[in-house]
Amino acid sequence: MSDTPDSDLDSLAPPSAPKTSWTYRIVQVLFALGIVTTLWAMSFPAVRQNREAARRSQCKNNLKQIGMALQNYHDTYGALPPAYMPDKNGRPLHSWRTMILPFLDQFALYNTIDMSKPWDDPVNAKAYATRVSVYECPSSQVPATHTTYLAVVTPNSIIRPGAPRRYSDITDGRSNTLQAIEVPQDRAVHWMSPQDADENPVLSIGKEAKLDHVGGMHALFGDGTMRFLSVNLAADTRRALMSASGNETVGEF
Repeated sequence: MSDTPDSDLDSLAPPSAPKTSWTYRIVQVLFALGIVTTLWAMSFPAVRQNREAARRSQCKNNLKQIGMALQNYHDTYGALPPAYMPDKNGRPLHSWRTMILPFLDQFALYNTIDMSKPWDDPVNAKAYATRVSVYECPSSQVPATHTTYLAVVTPNSIIRPGAPRRYSDITDGRSNTLQAIEVPQDRAVHWMSPQDADENPVLSIGKEAKLDHVGGMHALFGDGTMRFLSVNLAADTRRALMSASGNETVGEF
């Protein structure tokens, strides 16, 4: 058996792996990082969309709870609360939002309020500083104690200034009559404040308004249902929806 020369043994050995330069490795890492960054950036719109969908759902649920509280108030007292409780001189003391607190499981908070004193009187400072989550739209960027949920208050609305109203008085149909609506953030009020939306702000909500949701606002109707109203909704339709007994033809909305 003949000896195999060293040169022949070398030729039988597996070839060595090619040496990878540091430059090449850096390019690989940067390429991988670029892919990860791109995928991360692409996921942002979907994440934002999902978050806004969740916020809309919570906002809608808030107004639904408010509608149920108004219904329970009506069942208990035989009428809806007035837009505000007046003092002996007719000046607003407290909002309907305060009056329905017991029907929103807020008995403890309600019991801290002196209803004989104005809503912003120092004696009501504890309640004034309290945030009530059901009055907060999660998409809204207003102070924590403020709300964009305002009742529609006109002489012929469901919730009227200074006077209660029965559901039986709503001859235009509860499903065609507004109770409350989301207003632009610059019209937000403290949840205790006896301020709401009359005809002018409801009619003026348009594309340029700083709304909590793109394209429109949630609205609570007299039968407790929720609708999302477009900013393009015609003024005549809005006016008809505000009236509880005007016999207007509302049409599609």
